Amino acid sequence: MSETRTIQISDSVTALGKAQWDACAGADNPFVSFDFLSILEESGSVGPGTGWTPAPVTVLDVTGDLLAAAPAYLKSHSQGEYVFDHGWADAWERAGGRYYPKLQIAAPFSPVPGPRLLLCDPTAGPALIAGLEAVTQQNGLSSTHATFISEDECETFRAADWLIRQGSQFHWTSDGYATFDDFLASLSSRHRKDIRKERAKAQAGLEIVHLTGPDLREEHWDIFWRFYQDTGSRKWGQPYLTRAFFSLLGERMADRTLLILALRDGRPIAGALNLIGADTLYGRYWGCVEDVPFLHFELCYYQAIDAALARGLTRVEAGAQGEHKLTRGYRPVPTYSAHYIPNASFRSAVAEFVEREAEALASQRAWLDDLTPFRKTD
Repeated sequence: MSETRTIQISDSVTALGKAQWDACAGADNPFVSFDFLSILEESGSVGPGTGWTPAPVTVLDVTGDLLAAAPAYLKSHSQGEYVFDHGWADAWERAGGRYYPKLQIAAPFSPVPGPRLLLCDPTAGPALIAGLEAVTQQNGLSSTHATFISEDECETFRAADWLIRQGSQFHWTSDGYATFDDFLASLSSRHRKDIRKERAKAQAGLEIVHLTGPDLREEHWDIFWRFYQDTGSRKWGQPYLTRAFFSLLGERMADRTLLILALRDGRPIAGALNLIGADTLYGRYWGCVEDVPFLHFELCYYQAIDAALARGLTRVEAGAQGEHKLTRGYRPVPTYSAHYIPNASFRSAVAEFVEREAEALASQRAWLDDLTPFRKTD
């Protein structure tokens, strides 16, 4: 590491300032932006009592200017990560170790692939990784985990001898479609008919509205908070985000936010929240107060495709897991995470698990890809 470079741990992204942080984060992925990460801090969604203690790690040059940054958190549990390591934690603690706290490099509560090594200086990646390793070792942490890294970061982490773990998601990708009907034309006849029937049943008697920018008002966040609480209590037991998060999102990221609501006689009964990237629409949260057949698919998958096409976006990422997305035109794709485990024997055991898991997931994705609804060309 260059002697003119300094590794520093801060107590928040907010303290580092928007201009410096976004110069490294770029504008493509909203989940690593200063606004998103600082909103999590200011709203109390991360911080005291959450098990997510902000600890961003930065690389500074001799003048104190930011060269690189990683959105890092000290974690006292493994909730809200979507890359599951509970089995690793149990094994390490049965062996007499202390798994928590660990260091997590992530966009909290967001299973969204994107950069985790935020580089103002393209050559600063190895220095940042070395800094993360030093933080891990000097503080006696069991491990550091960079989750949902971008694919092009895999080689940087692998070169530093971090373990690369695979996962799977389902993403929709445009093949030059101008309209939803263009997309449907790429599917088999049966699947075209099925999707049209689903959309007709879901939309019957409802009005679907898309809200972004100045159209988003506080009353909409009151409504969506009810939806989010209902879904959160069923999925996680306790919602991760606070009510204040949504208000701040509307204040600071309205132009990068798309809220899709279903109205019955003017009353919202369901909604889906999305963030808008440079070329991707990211579906994040959904909820409802009335059960309507296929409405989840309509708001989260089909309306998301409509919105992406209208904005000239080429991709929709509708969240983690969900094989039911397959028949709706969302293909299986690999996701990646990187893991630094200082203890050699523990690392060896995890490496064996990760290798077997990757083989199984690759086979599963190949099998699933044969089941996609697209017309066969051979």
